[in-house]
Formats: sequence, C-alpha cells, structure tokens
Amino acid sequence: MTGLAVDALCVKHDPGWGHPECPERYEAVITGLAEAGLAENLARIAARDATREELRRVHTSDYLDLTEHTIKDGVAELVTGDTAVCEASWDAAVRAAGLAASAVDAVMTRQVQSAFCVVRPPGHHASAARGMGFCIFNNVAVAARHAQMAHGAERVLIVDWDVHHGNGTQDIFYEDGSVLFFSTHQWPLYPGTGRRTERGAGAGLGKTINCPVPEGSGGDVLLGAMREELEPAAEEFRPGVVLISAGFDSRAGDPLGGLLLRDEDFAEMTRLVMGIAARHAGGRVISVLEGGYNLEGLGLAAAAHVEALTGS
Repeated sequence: MTGLAVDALCVKHDPGWGHPECPERYEAVITGLAEAGLAENLARIAARDATREELRRVHTSDYLDLTEHTIKDGVAELVTGDTAVCEASWDAAVRAAGLAASAVDAVMTRQVQSAFCVVRPPGHHASAARGMGFCIFNNVAVAARHAQMAHGAERVLIVDWDVHHGNGTQDIFYEDGSVLFFSTHQWPLYPGTGRRTERGAGAGLGKTINCPVPEGSGGDVLLGAMREELEPAAEEFRPGVVLISAGFDSRAGDPLGGLLLRDEDFAEMTRLVMGIAARHAGGRVISVLEGGYNLEGLGLAAAAHVEALTGS
C-alpha cells in the first residue's frame, strides 16, 4: 500500500498575494488525488513536527535559531535568501519536515511500501545554513538523514526531477559518499547551479550526478538521462531506500519553467525509480513534493505520479 503524508498546517504558510508558491497548491494536489479516485486507497501517515535533532542533522543550529526568531518576529522574507514568509511559516516548515520523516518511518517499518508527502514550503533549495528559493528546511534531506540515523539505511538515493536544480540538497551531501544525488533540470535557470562538472568532492566524488537539459525538452529527454546515467549509477550504488524530490514545475505549461513533460512522463519516471527501488531497496520509495505552480497541471501530474506509486 502507498501512504499519504498530509497536514492542513502546511496551508498556513502564506508568502503573500500573487506568489506562485501559494497555499492553493496544497489543495490542488489533494483535489487532484481525489478526482483521480486515489485518495480513499492511500493509507494516511501520522503527521508530526520534525524534532530539533532531526533538523540539526542537515541544518546548522545558528540557521535554525536565526530563522525561528526572525520569522516569529514578523519578517516578510528570510534574511538568508529569497523566501517570503509569514508568522505561521515556521510551524508549517517544521511540520513539512516532520511529515517527510514520518513517511520514512512508515516505509522503513513496512507499514506502507511507498509514500507521497504533500508538503509546503518546498525544500530542495535550502542548504545547511541558508533558506532560499521558496524553501526553509530541506525536507528530502531531513528524510534521508532520518532513514540513516533512525533506521540504519547505509545508502540513500535521492532523485530530483524539479525544473530547478536542487542546489541545497546537493550542497548538504556534496562530500557524503552515503547519499547518491541525481538531478535532471532545465539549464540555464534559477538558481544557476547544477552543471555536469559538479560531481561531488572527497568521499562524495561521483555521488552527485547532474543532467541539465535545455528549455523545450520533453519527457523523452529526461527519461533518456535517467536510463543512461541514473540506472547504471544506482546499480553500482545499491541504495537501501530511494527518495524523490517530486517537482511538477517541469510539466508543460508551468509559469516558472520551460520544459514540456506530460502527466504520462511523470508516471513513467516514477516507474523507473520504483524499478531501482525494487531491485535494491525492497521497493521502499518516499516522494516529497517540491515545485509545481500551474494549479491544474500540478493536480494532474501529482495524481499520475501517485497512481504509478501505487502500482496501478
């Protein structure tokens, strides 16, 4: 069974009128799952806040203290970067990271086979000491470290197909040989990272794989990169659990991206990742929502992704 990690507290994060990362994104995903007839067949995963210890595994204490104090003092934007916030943003971000960790618990203890986390704010641009790009905490990084520290997963694969490069995730694990980070993304585009030459360093050399693609690329290009570069690397790496940074702003029609993926492409990419997990990780997959700013398209693409996760 596939689990669903959701909590309405994520709606409370409100970057302000007209912002693309709007509260309606949450409702768009939930509605998309319901209209596809998926919601009633998903096991609800218990919601909780991330603990301070879980957040400190990927973020510095100074960053956590600064961010908590400034958000609760009423700032309109993180002092570390371009992330608009409101007074409820701290609580929503702590809950989003906690939902990702709770999904890891459910998958690693075999309560469910896979899980999808509908979280806001997104996370893959947040590095150890900097929130940026709509992100406060790096939810997928928190999930990866939780799988390692709480459940003994030795090797974690993170697959990021957001239209934007997951620079924060890359930075956090750049010198860490226990995490394989694969990203396919539009180039050039915000935040300007993700070149092929960025391959990791030290113990992590070769464990960062970037596949930048030009504007106008479709699913055949991204799937080709995954087959040619991700699958062989995963065969060698043999992950114990697989995480997805599921950005749906790579779908055709998204206002912040220029890729042309269809809903069927997200389903096919999901099946490819599930194949990797089946061969090496006992089928364990946790998917965490990142971008996607065309509300109708977000709901449709998320439904196609989750339907594939269920094995339908």
